[in-house]
Amino acid sequence: MDTTGPQEYRYYAFISYNSKDTAWGKRLQRKLEHYRMPATLCKQRGWKRTPIDPVFFAPTDIQPGGLDDELKERLRSSRNLIVICSPHSARSEWVGKEIEYFHELGRDDAIHFFIVDGEPNSGDPETECFNPIVRRIGLPEILGANIHEKIYRWPWMNRERAYVQLISKLLGVEFDSIWRRHRRQMIARAVAWCVGMIAVLGVMAMIWAKNQPFDTRISIEEATVNNPNLPPLRDAVITLQLDRETKSDTIAALGERAEFMDIPHKYLGREARVTFACPDYQPLDTAVVLTEDVTLRVSRDPAVYGEIRKRLWDWKREAGVADTPVKIDRWETVSDADGYVALTVPLESQKENYIIEIPSWNLRDTVFMPCGEGQVIILE
Repeated sequence: MDTTGPQEYRYYAFISYNSKDTAWGKRLQRKLEHYRMPATLCKQRGWKRTPIDPVFFAPTDIQPGGLDDELKERLRSSRNLIVICSPHSARSEWVGKEIEYFHELGRDDAIHFFIVDGEPNSGDPETECFNPIVRRIGLPEILGANIHEKIYRWPWMNRERAYVQLISKLLGVEFDSIWRRHRRQMIARAVAWCVGMIAVLGVMAMIWAKNQPFDTRISIEEATVNNPNLPPLRDAVITLQLDRETKSDTIAALGERAEFMDIPHKYLGREARVTFACPDYQPLDTAVVLTEDVTLRVSRDPAVYGEIRKRLWDWKREAGVADTPVKIDRWETVSDADGYVALTVPLESQKENYIIEIPSWNLRDTVFMPCGEGQVIILE
């Protein structure tokens, strides 16, 4: 039978199936009706690009029942009969009747088998995929396109090969002439799909990474001269202000870092307010660009251990002792009219205490810092 001649049938093929194989019937109908043949071959044969169209499949047209006149007319109007073979269809009375009727039309060479489950000619009702009518009517060389034929490692490749086997039989063309092209297209699509998935996963990973919270660590660096004679940094409180949220941490030494965890990613690279408070150091209130590591430069308060202010007090007269030479460590000064002694020691020379000497009163004492207001030196 020449399946490439002028169109004389309403349907290119009729799909016979058991209701338990409905999903396979729908899939096969979609594959056949949308299969695009090579343009050069279509031009040679006078086909349209999708030559296997339309395909009759009962759920899309009429509900299967007995072989009534309408169903027989559909079979007569179909160029080919495709039988979806499985143990279900092998036990189906109606599949057998449809095959028998197509045989009675004298079109045995247009009966094709598409095996989706079971084993051909197994003889076991549980696994046999051919309907018994096939053997009774004596169809010669029963071969079907089998989706489970293990030609390739991947099951999807074997399914595609079975589709192309059936298509080549329906159209009367060499299998290899369209399979090689189909396989190249599948590989190209698979590669494109993999590349697309990698790109999508890459974008998703970037979006995921971009929205992950981050941790920032704030370390302290002394901007002023380092004087080992002064107490080290201690109990420094660092506060990070994020819009309406405030986070604080305490560090006990210059080598430590304040850590702020799980900061929303939107703050990365943005300015945030940071404050620093610590005994003996000048307070700091500044804006920093948030990264994973931030360094704050802080300065000692030079007044804490450097501003010496004492009053020389004559307890007998109950009055300040004016114009009196005073030596504080290596620095010399004189009390003012009210008896006050004031001295500012450079930061690099500051200590926690100083020796004070008043030769005219034969006095030697120690000044402990910091030196508060109202402190006096009693002169006797």
